[in-house]
Amino acid sequence: MKRLRRLIVVLPLCLTAIAGTSRAAENLPSVESFFKAPDVHFAELSPGGNYVATLATVDGYEVLGVRDTIDLKKLTIASASNDNKILSARWVDENRLVFVLKNTHLIYQEGNTDTYAVNRDGSNLVQLISGSWDHHQQNTGSNIVDRTLTADYALQGVTHDGSGDIIVRKYVFNRIDRTSYSFHLYRLNTKTKKLSEMMEGKQPGNVYKWVLDANDVPRFALSLINGKCITSYYSIATATWSEMTNLDCHDQQRLDPVTFESDTSLFVKASSQGFEALYRYDLNSGKLASEPFLSVKGFDFDGVPEVDRVSKKVLGFHFNSDARSTAWLEPKFNELQKKVDGILTQTVNTITCGSDCLHTPALLIMSSSDRQPVQYAIYTLADGKIIGLGGAHPEIKPAQMGMRDFYHFAARDGLSIPVYVTLPPGKIAPGAATARPAVVLVHGGPYLRGASWEWNADAQFLASRGYVVIQPEFRGSTGFGFAHYQAGWKQWGLAMQDDLADAAKWAIQKGWADPERICIMGASYGGYATLMGLIKNPELFRCGVEWAGVTDINMMFSLSENDATQEQLNYGMRTVIGDPVTDASQFSENSPLNHADKLTQPLLMAHGGLDARVPIAQASAFHNAVSRNNSRVEWIVYKDEGHGWVNPENNIDFWRHVEAFLNQNLKHGDK
Repeated sequence: MKRLRRLIVVLPLCLTAIAGTSRAAENLPSVESFFKAPDVHFAELSPGGNYVATLATVDGYEVLGVRDTIDLKKLTIASASNDNKILSARWVDENRLVFVLKNTHLIYQEGNTDTYAVNRDGSNLVQLISGSWDHHQQNTGSNIVDRTLTADYALQGVTHDGSGDIIVRKYVFNRIDRTSYSFHLYRLNTKTKKLSEMMEGKQPGNVYKWVLDANDVPRFALSLINGKCITSYYSIATATWSEMTNLDCHDQQRLDPVTFESDTSLFVKASSQGFEALYRYDLNSGKLASEPFLSVKGFDFDGVPEVDRVSKKVLGFHFNSDARSTAWLEPKFNELQKKVDGILTQTVNTITCGSDCLHTPALLIMSSSDRQPVQYAIYTLADGKIIGLGGAHPEIKPAQMGMRDFYHFAARDGLSIPVYVTLPPGKIAPGAATARPAVVLVHGGPYLRGASWEWNADAQFLASRGYVVIQPEFRGSTGFGFAHYQAGWKQWGLAMQDDLADAAKWAIQKGWADPERICIMGASYGGYATLMGLIKNPELFRCGVEWAGVTDINMMFSLSENDATQEQLNYGMRTVIGDPVTDASQFSENSPLNHADKLTQPLLMAHGGLDARVPIAQASAFHNAVSRNNSRVEWIVYKDEGHGWVNPENNIDFWRHVEAFLNQNLKHGDK
């Protein structure tokens, strides 16, 4: 796999519109340059590759623009809004797009997204789904509906048969949970608004994932019932569903369908020596291939296919190891990848196409590195030229960013822990004389992967201010094998917490981190770990920043305001976090709220008033308790935010507070 460490990213002159600079600016990049709304945050080729759609922020407006790939100067504004954020857009056919708007004034309230279809020239705008629940509930099944759908529908994807239909999901709610994890699929015409069943007959229930074949027919349904993950297969020959697997959701022997290779062959994720790998699966024999098709040493396979929808051929897979990469099956695209990489030599370059990939006149390139935010460009096959479309954060200069790399360190019990480290700009030689103030940045989840090698706004902002940033993939993190994931079960405040302290000690041993100037910070689970780090390791962590953090493990199970479903509360959470009855003493011992009197270091707390994942009651209870004995607690509430910051102004304001807080508590005595 291509490795691009220790490089200053300066793109070739043909990309002047999106290039960085090799000359470090005299002033630090602003907080806004990291955390404002991205200039360009999406790009997608039309099915035939003749047009490219982009989503951009221009003078406070969210703009859906369309350009001709042969002449990128030809720009049409298909839609624009200054009141709502365009979350996503997809091409329906060569002339028509569908896009989703979010009402930024209704962060966590129901009815905050609307779905529209529009021609690429801005004509024939049709609202398909309303965020409001006020419309009469629609009938489904064999009846055709031609009215605007209500908020229990959402965009799922597009069809590829030229019908002008999109695929929508209809959420299935019970009478207990606030949210739904199950849905059915329907076809919806973007011009007539006619709704129809994707397929007739009885279908599996409690489906949280559908896998469609090359003809847009649902063929696999993944259901979650009482802690069991059930995979059902639809046979076109018999027009019936049958159960393929029925296993505990945490059983590493589960098969996860990825995409169809042909009518009889499927690509699936399956376990290979403790790691998930990509396999071929024969639908006729019901057997898995004896060897993986694609595996990455030390990593679970995490990728998506690139498919030519006309020939119905899988061209390759984009995947993530320590950084993004692509494995091409199609020789033509393997050669195109080499050509693009030969021009853009200092970035990881992900190539995508439309639907007719083997005959497209143009390709879309998404490029980035550890020091370069995402940029988009068009590669025209006729002349081999690459022309930029813009990037997410054009004010960011690569020379002002720090070097970011991937390592492993040994935890106190010997477990190998992956970790990303971002160093401040400029060279840092090992040794106490050059040790810098450091931040252990803890990811949320916690049972997911936290980071990748590419540019990360949080880490690079902190590095630009002179901090060494340490991002451990502590035990329980996914993506690094089943054993690493399982090692984190029921380890909140225990071995998972020790991994964070061990990461800080490892950075000290490397000569990067000043042992007297280390802060811990993070959101959600990372916020919990911040509080516990300050409580358990006051000799190591001088200060802490937490936002949206869990303060009491029991409240995750008991608060009625929590958005966890009964399925999660009764099964999944009890496996990975613990049982509130049988593990009651462990919950009590490892809940920050019960030890608030022990936290005496400076602390910055920030929470959203509309947070349904970690309700504000959790944060308020801890803030009240810790403030009794600690006068150095800063408290911020963004009343219009949920579990994290959606409003860019709030995000910028938060990181300004972080900058001032760290400057006050870590910069003293900076060398």
